[in-house]
Amino acid sequence: MNWEEIYRSRCTTPEEAVNRIRSGDRVVVGHACGSPERLVKAMVDNKQAYDNVEIVHMVAMGPSEYCQPENAKHFIHNSLFAGATTRKAIHEGRAVFTPSHFSQIPRLFTDRILPVDVALCMVSTPDEHGFCSFGVSVDYTKPAAESAKLVIAEVTPHMPRTLGDAFIHVSKIDHIVECDSRPIILQPPQIGENDEKIGGYCAELIGDGACLQLGIGAVPDSILGFLKDKQDLGIHTEMFSDGVVDLVEKGVINCSRKNFHPHRMVATFFM
Repeated sequence: MNWEEIYRSRCTTPEEAVNRIRSGDRVVVGHACGSPERLVKAMVDNKQAYDNVEIVHMVAMGPSEYCQPENAKHFIHNSLFAGATTRKAIHEGRAVFTPSHFSQIPRLFTDRILPVDVALCMVSTPDEHGFCSFGVSVDYTKPAAESAKLVIAEVTPHMPRTLGDAFIHVSKIDHIVECDSRPIILQPPQIGENDEKIGGYCAELIGDGACLQLGIGAVPDSILGFLKDKQDLGIHTEMFSDGVVDLVEKGVINCSRKNFHPHRMVATFFM
């Protein structure tokens, strides 16, 4: 079969796809804004079919209903980063926290320290060769999918097609759920007076040609607002958000002076 025939043969509904999850499975959910929330909801709705399914992820941007007390019999959350919707469950003993450096998390899956039974992810529509992009969240999502016994993917035209080592071929996806879902959007933070002061002080320390590693929140966004007069900045970072786009469009960020992957921004996820 060609890739298009493979693709069509594997299309299914969210409800049918999550029926392949079994009690005791370890399920790794795509990260942050790339979380496949339609699949997650279908899994929670199907909870009566499961006991002790382990849900593994870092930042949860969805409601994390599997962490609710009434679902404790069916799901246990193994958190690699305690977020707003999962922290209470960790405190109350209904979830566990596994501390790990972000850079080490792919190894947990590829080296089978945490063997992956099922990977749930959201990807772009395939290109002419049958490759889908992991879009806004490549990070640990791609290695988890490559290590999983079973891969279930939401395929949506709203997932941006990012380049680099960011692809999965449709032949590697076991169940395909076509949908019109959009990646979760994190609204920009409100930048306060103190954030602006900190941003201004930090910006004074950043010289022309500097390579930036960025975080999330009001302070990093404030710093970016003070860099409009800089030149030839580069990006090699965990993540970035909208402020970087503004500086790219103004020509401030062009990565021309980077000594590693010059002329390219490198990131692992976006919010």
